[in-house]
Amino acid sequence: MKRFAIATALVASMAASGAYAANDTIENPMVGGAAMFATKTIVENAVNSADHTTLVAAVKAAGLVETLNTEGPFTVFAPTNEAFAKLPDGTVETLLKPENKATLTKILTCHVVGKDVMAGALGNMIKNDGGAHDIMTLGGCTIKAMMKDGMIVLEDENGNMAHVTVADVVQSNGVIHVIDAVLLPKM
Repeated sequence: MKRFAIATALVASMAASGAYAANDTIENPMVGGAAMFATKTIVENAVNSADHTTLVAAVKAAGLVETLNTEGPFTVFAPTNEAFAKLPDGTVETLLKPENKATLTKILTCHVVGKDVMAGALGNMIKNDGGAHDIMTLGGCTIKAMMKDGMIVLEDENGNMAHVTVADVVQSNGVIHVIDAVLLPKM
């Protein structure tokens, strides 16, 4: 545990300095059974995660691949396939239809922040704000971040909760935090 905390602090420090973008020696956590490389973009890494095939399909259907391959920086709260499976039956299939592209884009961009925020920095924001910190997303949603049992928990605009299960996966254009639920905007 102590080693994890030191590694997290090191990664946070490097991310704050912007040094990670060109650094190929950072050891990111494995995600979906795949190595994540700090030299690759969010999309380049996500396509290798077996746990994020639904997210990747959704990003492609929404036409966000090019955006998430740009310089950023971005923070992406990345729901797993299991997170999408928790949605009511048929929801994902419906969202992936071309006529629902605007809704899909809104939902996906409610998982993206226009800066890179490591877990340690987010934890400090939560602490400094008295236990809950509002995060504005690129999709115009407000996510409330809190700490619970030492983990970062996110609450969407409908009161649904997601836990950060893998934090601080450094990318060349930001950072990914894996979450266990889909964050939905108030519609």
